[in-house]
Amino acid sequence: MNIILLGPPGAGKGTQAARLVEKRNMVQLSTGDMLRAARTSGTEMGNMVAAVMDRGDLVTDEIVIGLIREQLESDQGKGGYIFDGFPRTLAQADALGNLLVEMGENLDAVIELQVDDDVLVERIVGRAKEAEAAGQPVRADDNEESLRVRLMAYYKQTSPLIGYYHAKGDLQSVDGLASMDDVATSIASALRKSE
Repeated sequence: MNIILLGPPGAGKGTQAARLVEKRNMVQLSTGDMLRAARTSGTEMGNMVAAVMDRGDLVTDEIVIGLIREQLESDQGKGGYIFDGFPRTLAQADALGNLLVEMGENLDAVIELQVDDDVLVERIVGRAKEAEAAGQPVRADDNEESLRVRLMAYYKQTSPLIGYYHAKGDLQSVDGLASMDDVATSIASALRKSE
């Protein structure tokens, strides 16, 4: 089973992906992690990634699709793949769809973690303050102003995917502000419908 997790920054995609990895033996394909790993891999694709990043340029969709292709060809994902942080745009969604078809794979479900922005910001800022008070590391951009900027970027760039996948009949939405266990239960239920 191959799925995409959609939702704004801080909605819990990473947490839920980790649970799916553990429970369903899926492989989480996080573009950030893949780029960091590729950069130091010494492969041809890795050298390309390193060159682009060293110049301070954004990595192209073609390179990211190439990295995803490498992962799919590695055959690690017996339980399927979780696409986390990709696609972010309609062009990337088309490229991923074409790649999956080309490789004889399906996209089985797109799970949207729905959140109320104000509640999400309050939750993240509150957690950051608690962590800071406990002497734990805190992301520099876990403050209200930065979060609102990140949310706006998400809605401008990525939210069109919600309509795109809804029109294709792949989208299922869950309450991303429920407890972690309730979100996991809702995702499991959504995936059972797609099996």
